[in-house]
Amino acid sequence: MPYLQNPEEIIGAIARLKFAPILWVDTEVADYKTKQPRLSLIQISANSADLTGEQVLIFDVLDKPDLIDHFIDEIMANEAIAKVFHNAAFDKKFLGGSKAKNITCTLELAKNIPYYLAPKPDNKLKTLAETLCHFPIVNKDLQSSDWGLRPLSQEQLDYAKLDPVYTAQVHHRLLQLQQQCQIAPETENIANLTRRYRQIEHDWQMLNSEVEHLKTRLKAAMSAQNVDTTVGFKLTFSSRKAEYVKLADLGQAIATKQFQSDTPLKLTKALQKEFQDLLADLPIEEKISQTVSLKSIDLDDPEVPF
Repeated sequence: MPYLQNPEEIIGAIARLKFAPILWVDTEVADYKTKQPRLSLIQISANSADLTGEQVLIFDVLDKPDLIDHFIDEIMANEAIAKVFHNAAFDKKFLGGSKAKNITCTLELAKNIPYYLAPKPDNKLKTLAETLCHFPIVNKDLQSSDWGLRPLSQEQLDYAKLDPVYTAQVHHRLLQLQQQCQIAPETENIANLTRRYRQIEHDWQMLNSEVEHLKTRLKAAMSAQNVDTTVGFKLTFSSRKAEYVKLADLGQAIATKQFQSDTPLKLTKALQKEFQDLLADLPIEEKISQTVSLKSIDLDDPEVPF
């Protein structure tokens, strides 16, 4: 685990990283809960076979803006190098923003994997490392430690070196899962899909109806008992405001003020019925949208277990 603090050593390491086709990257940020967070560390793995983090490079860039800019110019803005982050939107705030090219975010990949293929309580990096890649339980306490202190403790460095390792392994696993769920519709086996749907439909309806019933009862009970928060749930209230105006009043106001507008008015069924005679003499712009729905039909199939 090379921990580099000397600017010349960091610049030399960056020069070598320019030849890597892909990098798995993480950062540690000091004062991240304040209005002036500071980038503390940049951790990079160029070898996804490294499961211990011993080959991970750790750049100490605290209060070294020139080094950060150099990393952005040479690595982040280099489209030839693929960079993989977890929650890339956060890291990019400190590493070039829109200048960053060829970025993959494992957080976004994880969000798009169906739950049944990857059951997990959340999409945090440590959770994915444990549930998808079977790493031992990760100690997350050091994540919120003070990354602005120097010298950093050995425990902090040991923690920091593993994040790119987790990112690399999670990335590989998510790509495998992505292949399982992204099948070309033209080549799907419709008979197999139909059969599987029928096999699980009954259980899904049973579970879904119970979940919805429990949620309804829970909301009612928490409201009646003035309980805002319970284990795993928080009761929130929202309101939606709708504004209405009589069409005659709107038309009169437009005529009075000689207001000119090309904004089209969506004609609801009620408006079409009420003004059908007037509309017959007006140029009507039609926009047709199509939706696809799947409806169950009765099926006599001896292999369906219900």
